[in-house]
Amino acid sequence: MAIKKITIKTEDLKVDVGLNDSNTAQKIWEALPIEGRVNTWGDEIYFSIPVSVELEKAKAVVLEGDLGYWPPGSAFCIFFGLTPASQGDEIRPASPVNIFGKIIGDPKVFKKVSSGAKIIIEKGE
Repeated sequence: MAIKKITIKTEDLKVDVGLNDSNTAQKIWEALPIEGRVNTWGDEIYFSIPVSVELEKAKAVVLEGDLGYWPPGSAFCIFFGLTPASQGDEIRPASPVNIFGKIIGDPKVFKKVSSGAKIIIEKGE
């Protein structure tokens, strides 16, 4: 089976993401397209989405470029650097997240996205 891809768009960016084969990824795929407004927390972007999934092999520490789903806030999270909860050089979400995808390319491009910006998630080509 081919990896499903999604596209994340903001005013200045268009970034492709590869989804994994988790239940979380499938639920998000089925809910697309999704539109939201960005919140920032250190080098993390997050926003609520209309998807509800329980914890699934959740991670307390993530990698740069990971996409996570945060069940307490029904939030889509993009990790591209340290957060206020990070210890040392690890990337730590507020609490464990379900990893459902990985950014294709340089995740640091999200540093230029500001809080309140419009974000659109669509099925990729």
